Amino acid sequence: MGDSQPLRDVSADGPLLLTPEEAAQLLRVGRTTIYALINAGDLRPVHIGRSCRLARTELERYVNRLQVPPPARRRRRTTTSQADLFDVVHSSGDGP
Repeated sequence: MGDSQPLRDVSADGPLLLTPEEAAQLLRVGRTTIYALINAGDLRPVHIGRSCRLARTELERYVNRLQVPPPARRRRRTTTSQADLFDVVHSSGDGP
């Protein structure tokens, strides 16, 4: 193995996977909010056996997505010609 880069100490930044309770503490929200975000698809959990965990990078992704402003909506200009609103019927002079 010719890799000259040393391995980074993973425990230096804290655990790689967090319980929903730990994630709630980290985001300063309730545990129920974490489960609601999981059910809505906003957070993608990792399942190991019957355990539900959240990757620290997943929480960072979620927070970063919240910080990005939504794309500006462009207003469509609609111009309506009144001639298009009504059927113009030309009478030929033949009365009813």
